[in-house]
Amino acid sequence: MATVINMPRLSDTMEEGTVAAWLKKVGDKVEEGDILAEIETDKATMEFESFNEGTLLHIGVQEGDTAKVDTLLAVIGEEGEDISELLKGDADASSKEEEEENASNVSEAPAESKMETPEGVVVVTMPRLSDTMEEGTVATWLKKVGEQVEEGDILAEIETDKATMEFESFNEGTLLYVGLEEGDSAKVDSLLAIIGPKGTDVSSIAKNFKIEDGSSKAIESEQETKVEAPKTETVSETKKEAPVQTKVKTSNGRIFVSPLAKKMAEEKGIDLSQVQGTGENARIVKRDIENFVPVVSQHSSAPVAKFVASGQEDVDEVKHSQMRKVIAKRLAESKFTAPHYYLNVEFDMENAMAFRAQYNSIPDTKISYNDMIVKACALALRQHPQVNSQWFADKMQLNNHVHIGVAVAVEDGLVVPVVKFANEQSLPQIGAAVKDFAGRARKKKLTPQEMEGSTFTISNLGMFGIESFTSIINQPNSAILSVGAIVAKPVVKNGQVVAGNTMKLTLACDHRTVDGATGAQFLQTLKGYIENPVTMLV
Repeated sequence: MATVINMPRLSDTMEEGTVAAWLKKVGDKVEEGDILAEIETDKATMEFESFNEGTLLHIGVQEGDTAKVDTLLAVIGEEGEDISELLKGDADASSKEEEEENASNVSEAPAESKMETPEGVVVVTMPRLSDTMEEGTVATWLKKVGEQVEEGDILAEIETDKATMEFESFNEGTLLYVGLEEGDSAKVDSLLAIIGPKGTDVSSIAKNFKIEDGSSKAIESEQETKVEAPKTETVSETKKEAPVQTKVKTSNGRIFVSPLAKKMAEEKGIDLSQVQGTGENARIVKRDIENFVPVVSQHSSAPVAKFVASGQEDVDEVKHSQMRKVIAKRLAESKFTAPHYYLNVEFDMENAMAFRAQYNSIPDTKISYNDMIVKACALALRQHPQVNSQWFADKMQLNNHVHIGVAVAVEDGLVVPVVKFANEQSLPQIGAAVKDFAGRARKKKLTPQEMEGSTFTISNLGMFGIESFTSIINQPNSAILSVGAIVAKPVVKNGQVVAGNTMKLTLACDHRTVDGATGAQFLQTLKGYIENPVTMLV
């Protein structure tokens, strides 16, 4: 399916960009990470790389032309794909936007243009750090009000719906105001901070700035931040600021570390939780990794149970992470818009168990039951494209390629990395891909592109001892398979009760695209592959 690439916001003040040069032309193959174009912003000319792969089907802004942020820049998809509807839709949207802009110019200028900004003062807004980001959460501030900010300094770490990312300043001056406390969220383009000459009064700017969700707050003024607390601080007061050279983590356990230090630690196998940071705000920097000496902890890492007096009610409040909020939104939309129904089956796993044991006897080879299920589903989906379909408002899309999403549990919720062209991959290749995805998912290292494009999803809770369960469809997919544990139990074979091993699976289907008989036929084909796994190798 074609992907629309919009003009990116490459700086916090960027409103439009000019294409200085295209490094790809229509018809060229584009790989993830390729430089698509050089884009001139209000600050500099920057390289813009592709987060997608495919063929460059359309260019929306020619070299030398200028376009506003979020307008159509290019379209990438499969060679020969029809994108006329996408281009038509973009033209309609552009026309409507232009009409609305003209109307607003005639009637009244935007509220932001009415504000008189003192010379040298820059309003920094919540950046759009991913293509699907609608709002962001400030995980931590690395600068505080009153501190000097240089161009390139990391202002804050911002949690999006995909990951926690560093946000650097494109301006220099004094941090005069911050609009969000750590842990607070705001929509893209809401007030994040104000930078300018030291001593400038920006209270009127902060007060008048339009904040869409009302979550921005005034933080201590510069004068207040200079007041030092007495040495006899209470315990609660000392928590407000961490001492220098101590390990500092955000509320979700994230460690403050520079990208270079993190890379060096990974190469040396150093556990960052054992490293004391000596950089600004106790940030771990290059020298900390170079000088690190492993220390064996003499204290247990087991969590300490919280004491609660008998008969006393007690609660802990945990703020929703961006990931949790997005998961909640999408699952609710799926559950209440797609008419779910469920098909339950139980497969004989004797041959599968024997097949896996024999396959893993090959040197340097290890596959899991989950790998076998991914491969079996991929092959079955090629025979049942209706189950490999997707529902859209004006059409149903039957996918001839098989991209299987594999649900992975992480600390903040659930992510679904995608094994692309799973039917074309061998069992060891699938196993290596899933293992890599799962490891990086738990470290929040997956890229947005690795979690996009699934045509079918598998959720496996068998390793937790769950025998059967149902899942909510990962839209716009038409189905999701829930996989339970392999259970040893008495079974009837040839009229005799014998010892056996079975596994229960549940297929959740969207009735708009998959009828009951269609789902049942898919499960019959899947049964053939699982109960006779050698057929997957033919």
